[in-house]
Amino acid sequence: MHLDVVDLRRFYYRTRLGRAAQKAIRDRLTALWPPDGARGQTVAGFGFAAPLLRPYLADARRVTALMPAQQGVMPWPPGRPNVSVLVEETLWPVETGSVDRLVLLHGLETSESPGALLDECERVLGPGGRAMLIVPNRSGLWARRDATPFGFGRPYSLSQLEALAQAAGFKPARHSAALYGPPSERDFWLRAHGMLERMGPRISRSNGGGVILLELAKQVPARPRPGLAERVRRPLRVLDPVPEPGVAGRT
Repeated sequence: MHLDVVDLRRFYYRTRLGRAAQKAIRDRLTALWPPDGARGQTVAGFGFAAPLLRPYLADARRVTALMPAQQGVMPWPPGRPNVSVLVEETLWPVETGSVDRLVLLHGLETSESPGALLDECERVLGPGGRAMLIVPNRSGLWARRDATPFGFGRPYSLSQLEALAQAAGFKPARHSAALYGPPSERDFWLRAHGMLERMGPRISRSNGGGVILLELAKQVPARPRPGLAERVRRPLRVLDPVPEPGVAGRT
């Protein structure tokens, strides 16, 4: 079940809880992927990843926000040339192997074909490319409340997410979490969000947070060594029959 882009935009940009959630997830993402590390690279986001991509606009060579047709699209970023585009969920207008960094937010858990979606992620990533999956934590508080976007779709545990990624040919690298505070609009909890986000990773890197962040590395098959095929085509003759020796002086 995909969320509507209007509801997502309202949550992240017009509610105090949404702005706090946006900051918490973005801070965790930039801690793993510093914006200056993306200098000269192509960065893309799928789902509703646009709020997380802003820090990369200054240094990245290109930033693209891919928004699924089932969700809808909005122009982004405000006040700047638009970089968002409406796409089919598993068929993106992106050149194969052209993306260096890919962020998924509100994309995987709402997909009807998560395996096919990850296959498309693998296609667009270039050698050495990395993907960051951000999904609701199955054991977290945020997945249990449908008043936020994290209460929709299929939440995952870390082990489930890693198994899904490995089945698509990815290698899980690092993981983290965010949204350690409860999904509450009360002033006390909103004021405590910053402190809870700083303390949360010391307690648990995945189980305690409302969302899981899993970094994936694209696995590239090793190239065959030069000359190996030629040696195989001309195997050693050590097992060939030994010719019968002749007699000296006899023709």
